[in-house]
Amino acid sequence: MFFETAARIKRARPGVKFLVPVVPGLEHLIQAALHASGMAASIQCVVGQSHTVLAACDATLIASGTATLEAALFKRPMVIAYRMSALSWQWMRRKRLQAWVGLPNILCADFVVPEFLQEQATAENLTQASIRWLDCAQDDPQSLERLESVFADLHTTLLRDTGALAAQAIENLLYA
Repeated sequence: MFFETAARIKRARPGVKFLVPVVPGLEHLIQAALHASGMAASIQCVVGQSHTVLAACDATLIASGTATLEAALFKRPMVIAYRMSALSWQWMRRKRLQAWVGLPNILCADFVVPEFLQEQATAENLTQASIRWLDCAQDDPQSLERLESVFADLHTTLLRDTGALAAQAIENLLYA
């Protein structure tokens, strides 16, 4: 689905460059998927450097998970997509725990970036949302500035004195 989305974006915006961060050791799987999708010539794999890729991107198409928080800490606009088994989806929907699945949206308690789940996670929807972010730099720079500000505030709220907290936890264990 992501490679199909990239193909659609490439047709709409031929000058766009695509990078895919790849976990070391899994490059052969990604390359096989790229070749199967017909996008091998248009997408560059970057092994073991996900932060470098995030720092370089204008927008990211990303699966829900901790990577979304990393993208937010890099203050990057993103489009979140996620699909799970139908049974898991039905079970999660019935629980109705929260409205969001992406960590930036959960932590901000708002839809600050678009999420597409299950049947909404289509190449067409992902393409439209991705192109909106790509066009923001020229058409609506205030939207990008607002998002960067939201992510900067989020980053500030997540900062902790980890050393002091760890020392306190150890002290509590030793003297409890």
